[in-house]
Amino acid sequence: MKKVYVGMGTDLVHHGHINIIEVARDLGDVTVGLLSDKAVSKFSRMPFLSYDERKKILENLKGVKDVIPQNTLDYEENLRSIKPDYVVHGDDWKTGPQKHIRERVIELLKEWGGELVEPEYTSGISSTGLRNALKEVGTTPDIRRRLLRRLIESKDIVRVLEAHNGISGLIVEETTYEAEGEIREFDALWVSSLTDSTAKGKPDTEYVDRTSRFQTINDILDVTTKPIILDGDTGGVTEHFAMLVKNLDRLGISAVIIEDKVGLKRNSLFGTEVKQELDTIEGFCEKINAGKKAQMTDDFMIIARLESLIADQGMEDALTRAKAYIEAGADAIMIHSRHKDGEEIMEFMRRYNEFDFKVPVVSVPSSYNHFTEEELVEAGFSIVIYANHLLRAAFPAMKKTAETILKNKRSMEAAKEFCMPIKEILTILPN
Repeated sequence: MKKVYVGMGTDLVHHGHINIIEVARDLGDVTVGLLSDKAVSKFSRMPFLSYDERKKILENLKGVKDVIPQNTLDYEENLRSIKPDYVVHGDDWKTGPQKHIRERVIELLKEWGGELVEPEYTSGISSTGLRNALKEVGTTPDIRRRLLRRLIESKDIVRVLEAHNGISGLIVEETTYEAEGEIREFDALWVSSLTDSTAKGKPDTEYVDRTSRFQTINDILDVTTKPIILDGDTGGVTEHFAMLVKNLDRLGISAVIIEDKVGLKRNSLFGTEVKQELDTIEGFCEKINAGKKAQMTDDFMIIARLESLIADQGMEDALTRAKAYIEAGADAIMIHSRHKDGEEIMEFMRRYNEFDFKVPVVSVPSSYNHFTEEELVEAGFSIVIYANHLLRAAFPAMKKTAETILKNKRSMEAAKEFCMPIKEILTILPN
């Protein structure tokens, strides 16, 4: 039998995929190169189904002999290994972002006399369309919750942006940017206590109670499908934190970040200008441990936020706490700093990378915002949170709009300079 190779991302199998496989099986034994989560995320959002789930579906389709991972968008590694007689792909890649991949496949097949077969693209159906339809239906707590761990495993860095209400959640959900052959988007949402409190006109001192915080969370859950990381402040007393973890886990929240401070919570960017009292290592480890015991699924994550550098307790204290929190069960750690040059953050990461046992590390570069994502990856970070930028952008725009109306005694100037059309806003909202 001739050897036939079919490369697929295949999140949701539809009759277009079946048509491709039918053509391929008429040519010989079919091997499907199934794109890994990491490969898919280079040009599209993370698949709803995991690689193993997608693999199992394809293995049970008539005519598929084998399913192997394709770890990059480029076919070269698998084609050189298999040297197929045929590669089968729909003719939709003759133009667009995959055109250069097609050209490379043709070059490779020439080396051993292989042939590219391109059935006509099945019109009226696409995985992208199906994914968009599913987004309108929504997601489930289980699918949403587990997605963060899959992203950490699959991406060089998980990109997170803050949301403080439903409309900002929609902006995080929908905003994309295409450049350098990839589609960039935010992978998850950060529900910040600072921006949630500020949007309500309240101080960021844990004054906003959990009932109110949960209302914000539910507003965002209603209109988004991406994973959510919650700013849990200090987590409160240990017993209350255990209850919080159970509630978040049940809702489908992916992670909570709690900081190792006690007393009246004050924003970390104040540094030592205000009182910043750290919890004991033993006390915070007890809180982490209680939270891990309380969670109902293995997907939920507790992330320990280190405030040693904020409180000027020094690098050794930060490293000691990091080791202790990991041993207590923290699924990841977040190291915070208010120094704009970023030198102490990078020193921490150099020292941390020498640990025998490590967990993912979160960066919140509000102060050291000159570092690119590539530089953060090189330093060893797995998650970057842009923690307050949507609210910070909205506030001056709203203030300037109000001033312009007062200045001109009408809204025409403000509408022209600062306001988007109402119809455009309505297109963002769910139908």
